[in-house]
Amino acid sequence: MVPPIVKRYLLAVNRYKWVIPTGVAVGLGASGVVAIQPEPPIGYIGEAKLLSNAPPITFSTIGSQVRQPVEAFTEETLLTQEVVEGIAKEVGINPDKLRKGTNIKIQGGGDPKNPAAAKAEVHLTYTDGDQKRVGEVVSQFSRRLVEQSRLNNSARLRSIIGAIDQRLPKVKQELSETERTLEQYDRVEGPQLFAAQDGNIIKSIASSQQQQQQLRLQLEGINAQIASIQQKLGLDPNEAYVSSALSADPIIASLRAQLQQIESQMSILLKDLRPEHPQVVTLRKQQQAYEEEIRKRATEVIGGNGEVAPFVANVRQDSSLDPARQQLANTLVNLKTQQESLQQQIRSTIRSEQDLRQQFSTIPNKQLERTRLEDQVKLKKNLYDQMQQKLVDARAAEVEIVSSLGMSQSPTVSPTAVKAPKSIPITLAVGAIVGLVVGAGVIFLLDTLEGTIYTAEDLREAIRQRDVAVLGILPLVKSFIPNDSPILIKPDSPYAEYYERFRSNLRLTETKNLRVIMMISTIENEGKTTTAYNLAIASARAGKRTLLIEADLRSSSAAHQVNLSLDSDSQLEPLRYFGQISDCIRLAPDVENLYVVPSPGPQPAAASLLESSELRRLLEDARGRFDLVILDSPPLSQCNDALLLEPFTDGMVLVTRPGVTQQSLLEEAIDQLTETASLRLLGAVTNGVEVQLPRTAEDALMNDAKQWLFSSIQEAESAVMSDRN
Repeated sequence: MVPPIVKRYLLAVNRYKWVIPTGVAVGLGASGVVAIQPEPPIGYIGEAKLLSNAPPITFSTIGSQVRQPVEAFTEETLLTQEVVEGIAKEVGINPDKLRKGTNIKIQGGGDPKNPAAAKAEVHLTYTDGDQKRVGEVVSQFSRRLVEQSRLNNSARLRSIIGAIDQRLPKVKQELSETERTLEQYDRVEGPQLFAAQDGNIIKSIASSQQQQQQLRLQLEGINAQIASIQQKLGLDPNEAYVSSALSADPIIASLRAQLQQIESQMSILLKDLRPEHPQVVTLRKQQQAYEEEIRKRATEVIGGNGEVAPFVANVRQDSSLDPARQQLANTLVNLKTQQESLQQQIRSTIRSEQDLRQQFSTIPNKQLERTRLEDQVKLKKNLYDQMQQKLVDARAAEVEIVSSLGMSQSPTVSPTAVKAPKSIPITLAVGAIVGLVVGAGVIFLLDTLEGTIYTAEDLREAIRQRDVAVLGILPLVKSFIPNDSPILIKPDSPYAEYYERFRSNLRLTETKNLRVIMMISTIENEGKTTTAYNLAIASARAGKRTLLIEADLRSSSAAHQVNLSLDSDSQLEPLRYFGQISDCIRLAPDVENLYVVPSPGPQPAAASLLESSELRRLLEDARGRFDLVILDSPPLSQCNDALLLEPFTDGMVLVTRPGVTQQSLLEEAIDQLTETASLRLLGAVTNGVEVQLPRTAEDALMNDAKQWLFSSIQEAESAVMSDRN
C-alpha cells in the first residue's frame, strides 16, 4: 500500500507536470553557461611566514606583560584599513582587490612557559596575476605587520599609562578623605576609647556603686527615725508640717482662745435658753465667723491656698501642739527633707552608672569602627602606592617596547596550480540533476501552499481531528459511456453497496430517530447533490418512503437525471409551486419509493423563499408522510441558506471530496457547526474516492459500454440509410 504522503506527492507531481521539465531545463541552461566559460588565467601566489618574537630582556615588569601574544591576533586586527590603503597606494592597486586577494592564518601557539612548545605562526598569502606585484605586496605586508604589532604594543602601553594617570588623582582624593574621616572619628570618640583602655570607666562605675551603697545606708537610718517619730506623733511628715505651722501662729492661737470663750458662753446659755434664742443665735454666728477666720488664716499659713501641703479640715485640733510635740514635728519635717534629698542623690548616681555602662557597652563597636577606618586607610594607601609603582614601571617600559612578530623566512612567489579543463557532459549532468531536485522541491512547496486536500486519508484525518464522525467513504462513480450520470439509477450498480453502508451508519448515530437530514458542503463541486440523490435511492430501495427536496434555490435542478420533467411555471411562481404540495412532490419513474421536489431553478430572493410559510408547511407535511426526507442545500461558503433550513431538520451531513475541499474552509465550517449549540452536525462523508471494484463489476461496466457503442452504431447506420432514401 502506498503511504499517504507518497500518494499526495504523486498527485502533486501529476498537477504540476511542467515544474520538473522546467527545473531540468533551467539546470541544463545554467550548467551550459558554466561549461562555456573560458578557463581562468594562470595566477601567482606569494607566501610569507612570521613567528612570534621571544620576549627581550626587560627591566620593567609591565614591559613583558603588555606584549600582545600572536594567538590573540585576528585577520581584522592585522589587515587594518590603514595598512591595506598604504600598501595599495605604493603598489598601485585597488584596496578592495588587495584585501580580497590577501589571506592570513594564525596557527600554533602553546604554553609560553614551556620552551619546547611550538611558537605561534602567521601565514600570509596573496594571489594575483602579476608576479612582480605579488612579490612587492607580500614584502610590504611582512614589514608593515611587524611594525603594526609594535605600534599595537606601544598603544596598549600608552592606554595603560593614560588609565593610571586618569585614575590616580581620584585614588589620592579617596585616600585623603579616608584619613580625614579617621582623624575626625578619633577627635570625637577618642577620649572614650582611651578612657576604656586606661580603665577609667570601670573605676567610675565602681565608685558610683559604692556611693549608692553609702547613700542607701543613710537613707535606711533616716527612714527608721521617720518611722519612730511618726509612731510617737501619730502624724505623717505632711501632717506634722501643717500642725507645726498652725500651732506656731499667734493669730490662730488668739482666734482659737476667743472661739473657746464663745463656746463656753453658749454652753452656759443653752442650759436655760432655747437654740432659737437671739443671744444663742448671735453667739453661734460669732462662732461660725471665728471658725471661718481660723480656716482662712490656716490657708494663709500653710501657703498655696492649700495646694502645696494638704489642708487639714480640723484646724483647731491640728493647731494645738505643745512645744515638745511641735519640736518632734519639726524634726520629722527635716528628716523628710533629708530623705527626699538622699533619694534624689541615689537616682542621680544610678543614672550616672547607667550612662557609664552604656558608654562601656558601645566601646567594642567604636573600636571595630575605628579598626574598619584604619583598614580603609591602609587599603587606599596600598592602592595609591601600587598605582604609583605601576606608573613608574610603565614609563620605564616605554623604551623597551618591541614587536610581537618577527620574520621567519623571506617571501616567496610561485604559480598557482593549473586546474584541469571542465568536462561539459559532467557539468550538464550535474546541472540536470540539480534542476530535477529543485523542481521536485518546488512541487512539494506548491502542494503545501495550495491548501487543497487531495487524498482521502488526509481528508479523513482532518475531519477526525475536529472530533467529527466519518459516516462513509463514497466512491468515484466511473462510467465508460460518455455523459453518463453518476446517480445510481440502475439497481445492479457495483457502487450501491457504499451508499447502503452510508445509510446504515446514519441509522447508528446518536440521534436514532432521523426523519429529516440535510446535505451540506463548503464549496461547489464536492458532490453534495450526487450524494443526496444516491443516498435517497439507497433508502428507497431499502423499502423506505424517501423524499428528496432540492433546497438549493441558487442552482438549476438535477431532477432530469432521474427522468423527471420540471414544471415550467415553478420558476415564475415559486411560492405557489411550493404551496401546492401534491403537485410539487413528484414520484421518480425509475426508482420505487423515491419522491423528489425539484428546484424551481435559480431564484433572486432565495433566502425569503426558504423562510416562507409555504416551504415550512411543505417540510412539516413531509416529516409526517415520509420515512426519510433529504434536503440538498447550497454550499456554506456561498450563502447561509443551510443555516436557515437547519431548525427544520434532525441534523446535517457534511460532504467533502479529495482534490476539491479546501482545508481552511473545512476547518472553519466544522468549528462553526460544532461550537454553536443549536446546530447539529451528524458527521461527514468523503465523496469521490477511487475504489477497487471486483473483476466481475468492471466486466459488467465494459459490457454496458459495448452495448451502448453497438446501439449507437446501429442508430447512426439507420440515420444514414434514411437520409439516402
